[in-house]
Amino acid sequence: MLTSLLIANRGEIACRIIRTARRLGIRTVAVYSDADADALHVRHADEAVHIGPSPARESYLVGDRIIAAARASGAEAIHPGYGFLSENAGFAQAVIDAGLIWVGPDPASITAMGLKDAAKKLMQDAGVPTTPGYLGDDQSDARLQAEADAIGYPVLIKAVAGGGGKGMRRVDAAADFADALLSCRREAAASFGDDRVLIEKYILSPRHIEVQVFGDRHGNVVHLFERDCSLQRRHQKVIEEAPAPGMDAETRGAICAAAVRAAKAVDYVGAGTIEFIADASAGLRADRIWFMEMNTRLQVEHPVTEEITGVDLVEWQLRVASGEPLPMRQEDLAINGHAVEVRLYAEDPIRGFLPSVGVLELLDLPGAPIRVETGVAEGDGISSFYDPMIAKLIAHAPDRAAAIGRLADGVEWMRLWPVASNAGFLFRALRHPAFLAGDVTTAFIADHQDALMPPPVPDAGGWKLAALGLIGDYEDGLGALLNGPAPWTAIEGFRLNQPRRSAIALSCGGETRVIDVWQGGEVGGASQRVGDDLVLVEGGQTYGFRLARFDGTGGGGASDGAILSPMPGRIVSVDVAEGQAVAKGQKLLVLEAMKMEQALIAPFDGIVADLKAVAGAQVAEGITLARVEKDAKAE
Repeated sequence: MLTSLLIANRGEIACRIIRTARRLGIRTVAVYSDADADALHVRHADEAVHIGPSPARESYLVGDRIIAAARASGAEAIHPGYGFLSENAGFAQAVIDAGLIWVGPDPASITAMGLKDAAKKLMQDAGVPTTPGYLGDDQSDARLQAEADAIGYPVLIKAVAGGGGKGMRRVDAAADFADALLSCRREAAASFGDDRVLIEKYILSPRHIEVQVFGDRHGNVVHLFERDCSLQRRHQKVIEEAPAPGMDAETRGAICAAAVRAAKAVDYVGAGTIEFIADASAGLRADRIWFMEMNTRLQVEHPVTEEITGVDLVEWQLRVASGEPLPMRQEDLAINGHAVEVRLYAEDPIRGFLPSVGVLELLDLPGAPIRVETGVAEGDGISSFYDPMIAKLIAHAPDRAAAIGRLADGVEWMRLWPVASNAGFLFRALRHPAFLAGDVTTAFIADHQDALMPPPVPDAGGWKLAALGLIGDYEDGLGALLNGPAPWTAIEGFRLNQPRRSAIALSCGGETRVIDVWQGGEVGGASQRVGDDLVLVEGGQTYGFRLARFDGTGGGGASDGAILSPMPGRIVSVDVAEGQAVAKGQKLLVLEAMKMEQALIAPFDGIVADLKAVAGAQVAEGITLARVEKDAKAE
């Protein structure tokens, strides 16, 4: 068994690996950037080594610094986690060449499965069914357009070196192909350094089914059954579960056998996932499930497989890397119950899923029986430099309905503030009738988005509870009311033969209401004071209340034409010039933050004025990047 391990990653996956390594008696070494100097994974590791500035391309993606950190700390092996360098064959080879143990598949296997076009050809040769598409070397715009036209729309453009939902565009009509191709290539080049693409037929009732596989250096390969990862937003998984709902034994046997053939075709060692796309228009059938790609690493959603099999996949990785055979044979593995996982992100669904940054002044995640995987604690910050995941929440139960119910109960009452999250969105997804029925495709979120959106403010019971929670502030401030302006408005008094009345003005979500705390009415939700805010949770969504201020201040909005940076980030492109006429909804520029691109658009027809945005520049939140002035001639 290994004696020391460097984790070339951060966040929840680094903490997850440290936990298993510590149980096995393995010394752990963390690496960290400037932004992560006091991160949870650094605090949990036995030792930590600084590897560079906050941007990942200057720290977590610099392989030489990670290898140097391993040597300096005396680490015997490197575990890459997922993301960053986990599927970089060059880095894997450099680790091996440095005399260190690479906790992952051989570089040749990563290379074979890392390029989607070559991988599909390899799978076809191995007898694994693949989706119709174009995998050719001719990457000219004209050839790609012609192939897409021949396949028939809708089609999916995918980066050859892509992964994690990056470098993918759905195209519904020939007229949209050129723009989608340009956007896909740009994102692929920025994310993977390779702008080549392939074209696939887009399945109209798709389900995303994947199979966990594991191999060792003794010729053994097993599968640990399937996961359903169909509930996605912009190709990013949101809810995963195992086993897949509606999967019968015959179909399970067929796709799991195909996954094992795929792994054996590349002499696979370690943890890997074979991803399939299923046409679920007539239910799950073996002849309507096709290979998409292989992820040559541990998956984000691996806990649901661990929960239904009782296996610690990280332990298996460490044992296989030590040269041991797989701890279990195929016949020893079985499905026990059902598991569901949600990904809790620092993002605001109400504001178009805009990522959120800041300090987690309040973080109250569910306890047992919910399994929580996180890389942050209360008081930690969510940075704009990395993926906005806060935690993964996993529930296991004897059946699917019980697992979903248990997880929904945990999501409903957790609290975090002032960083926004998708908890309310997740709660509504878990409670949606279609999800409960297992009627889920990759279009689920788009089809039901309105029903999944939490309201921008709570119901009347929530306002009443917040008013009761803040009435102490009101009473403490009566002297201020008598002696000068107060930061809130209140009416207190009594009249002969009339009931007592106390009304205070509250603000929440940009809305202000005057609430009479003595008036009857239902009270709902759960509240807690955090600084000047009263934080209330309702249906998984966290709302912040304050006593309203009336100080004559005001702010600009889309109506004044100001284009503000919605969060800290880097300007990827500027698509207009100063003085240019633009139409409402036209893209003006693209901002990249937390591994996501955000297009900023014109709020109305007009002329671009005061253009300050420069491609490649880093900008802070709230900075004016441009202004659109209404064209007087058009009015």
